[in-house]
Amino acid sequence: MKLSQVKALLPTLDNVTFKLENGTFVPEHFHVTEIGMVTKNFIDCGGTVRQEKMVNFQLWNANDLEHRLKPIKLLNIIELSEKQLNIEDTEIEVEYQSNTIGKYGLAFDGVNFILQNKTTACLANDKCGIPQEKQKVNLSDLTTQSACCTVSSENVKNNCGCNANVDETVSSDKNACC
Repeated sequence: MKLSQVKALLPTLDNVTFKLENGTFVPEHFHVTEIGMVTKNFIDCGGTVRQEKMVNFQLWNANDLEHRLKPIKLLNIIELSEKQLNIEDTEIEVEYQSNTIGKYGLAFDGVNFILQNKTTACLANDKCGIPQEKQKVNLSDLTTQSACCTVSSENVKNNCGCNANVDETVSSDKNACC
């Protein structure tokens, strides 16, 4: 979700709620302790230099259980950060503390902002030797192959190892298969 999308949603909301994909809600007394523009310059395992930019929100829970961040307050914080930091309209990554600092994508389900789990991936599969995943096929979905040739007897076919047709009317010179 891009920053502009969050800004458009906030004035329509009564409350700001964040929910993890597993259904657990971030406690209502959370704080947004940081909003920033993060630029990541890196090289992938295939040698390609890359750059990623994202807006970063950091959520934090304190022991002030009566605290509630209202949508207009969050919008004001976003607008101040845009002005002071020249933040671009890019995808948002949310940092939220669980066992360690987790990084999440952001979506909206019509009521709540959803913290979407992120995964790692190789960006240079074609260069680093990761084998392509093989296509899985059910045996029942396979069609019978047509014969590659015609031989004169079952004995010739059995010695051949291919899917030859047997036609005993074929001349005896067909004692070998393709």
